[in-house]
Amino acid sequence: MENINVELILFSIAILFFLSILAGKAGHRFGVPALLLFLSVGMISGTDGIGIQFENIQIAQIIGTVALCIILFSGGMDTKIADIRPVMAQGVVLATVGVFLTAVLTGFAIWWVLGMTVESAGIGLTTSLLLAATMSSTDSASVFSILRSKRMQLKNNLRPMLELESGSNDPMAYILTITLIEIVLMESGVNYWAAGGMLVMQLVVGGAAGFIFGKLAVRLINRVDIDNGSLYPILVFTCCIFIFSATYFIKGNGFLAVYIGGLVIGNSKFVHKRSSLNFFDGMAWMSQLLMFLTLGLLVNPRELVPIIIPGLIISFLMIFITRPLSVFLCLMPFRKMGVKDKAYISWVGLRGAVPIIFAILPLAADVPHARLMFNIVFFCTLVSLVVQGTSLSRMAVWLGLAEQPRELEKLKDFDIEFSDEIKSITTEINITAHALINGNHLMDLPLPDKTLAVMVKRDDKYFVPKGKTVLQEDDKLLIITDDHEALMQTMQNLGAASKL
Repeated sequence: MENINVELILFSIAILFFLSILAGKAGHRFGVPALLLFLSVGMISGTDGIGIQFENIQIAQIIGTVALCIILFSGGMDTKIADIRPVMAQGVVLATVGVFLTAVLTGFAIWWVLGMTVESAGIGLTTSLLLAATMSSTDSASVFSILRSKRMQLKNNLRPMLELESGSNDPMAYILTITLIEIVLMESGVNYWAAGGMLVMQLVVGGAAGFIFGKLAVRLINRVDIDNGSLYPILVFTCCIFIFSATYFIKGNGFLAVYIGGLVIGNSKFVHKRSSLNFFDGMAWMSQLLMFLTLGLLVNPRELVPIIIPGLIISFLMIFITRPLSVFLCLMPFRKMGVKDKAYISWVGLRGAVPIIFAILPLAADVPHARLMFNIVFFCTLVSLVVQGTSLSRMAVWLGLAEQPRELEKLKDFDIEFSDEIKSITTEINITAHALINGNHLMDLPLPDKTLAVMVKRDDKYFVPKGKTVLQEDDKLLIITDDHEALMQTMQNLGAASKL
C-alpha cells in the first residue's frame, strides 16, 4: 500500500509539472507570466478543484525556503558585476530604505482599508504592518523570469538595477517580517532599538558571510580535483546550501548571503563554469515551478471571495501609490535619473512567490489573523502578476525605455557553447537561395572580417568546410565572430534565415 501511495504521489507530481510547463509555454505566447499560470495550476488541482489535499504549512515553508535559496543564488550567478556597478547605489537604497518605506506606507494603508471593509477582523496597526512587510519586496523569481524570458532590452541600465533590487531586497523584507512577528506575539514592552540593531546586524553579517563564503567556495571548486566533471555543478549546489545554512548559525541573513555568494561565484573563474550556470538555470526554473505549485495547492479559492474588495483596494494602493511614492523618495538624491525611469521602476514592483512564502511565517508562528493575512497576500500577488506582469513590455515601450533587441539566433543544430570569458559570438545561418546569389562556394559569402565559418550541417552530416566548399540550399552554417554588428548587417543583406 505504501508503494502505491508513493507511486501515486510521483504520478501526480509528474502530471502537475507537465501541465505547468505547457501552461508556461502558452503563457509566453500570449504574454501571460508563466508563474501566474503555475499558481493557477496549483489552485485548480487543490481542495476546491481536482481535490488534492495539501495543508502542511511546515513542508510548504521548507519547499519555499530551499527554492528561494536556489533562485537567489542562480540570479546572483547570472548577474554581471560590471553591469550593476553603475547602479549599485540606487539598487542598494531601493533594496533597504525602499522596502522599509513600502512596508510602513502600505501598513498604514492596510490598517485604514481593513478597518473600513473588514471591521470584524480587528486587525491592529502592528499586524497591518506585519501584513505589509510580507509584501514589501519585489519578487526575484517573477522579475528574473519575466525580464529574461521576454529578453527585454531596457535603456539607462534599468534591467541590471531592477534585477539587483529584486535579488537583494528579500532579506530586508524577511527581517521586517520576523521582527514584527516577534513584536505581535510579545506580551511585554517592545525594545525597538534592539529590534533595529538586530536588523542591521543580520544585514551586515549576511553580506559579509556571502562575500567570504563565496570567495572560499571558488577556491574550493578550483582546488578539488574531481574525475567526474558532472559532479562540479553538484559541488556548486552544495556551496549554495552551505552558504545559506552557515550564515543562519552566525546570526546573519541567509537570503542576502546566498545572493551575494552567487554574485561572487558567478563573477569568478572556476572549472566547469558553463555547465554549472546551465545547471542552475534549470534548477531555478524547477524551483519556481515547484514553489508556485506548492503555494497554489495551499490556498483555498473559496476563502479568497470575502477579501476580494479589500484585496483589490490594497493591491491598487500598492501599485499606484505606496510603491511609486517609496521609489521616488528613495531616488530623489539621484538627480540624473529621469521621471520615466523612476516610473518604470515603480511599475516593476512585482509580487510573486516570496510574499506568499513570507505570509506562511505568521501561519507557522500561529499569529492571530494569520490565515486572513495569507489570503490577502495571495490575492494581491495574483493581482500584481495580472496587472503588472502582463504589461512590463508595453509599459517600457509606452515610456520610451525599450530598445530594439539585436540578438543573433541561438544555436539549434550545433551543440557548442563557449565560456563567458571568451568574447567571441557563435550563431548559425540557414543558407537560402538568396544567400547563394553571388556564387555557391563558401568563399563567395561576404562574411565580415574576424568571422569564420567553422562547420556545415547538411541533412544529418557534419563537416568542416574550406573556401571552395560548395554550399547547398538549406545547409546550416556554424559561424564564430568577434564583430557582432557587422555580422548582423551581413546576414540581413544575405537574407539568411536567422532571427535578428
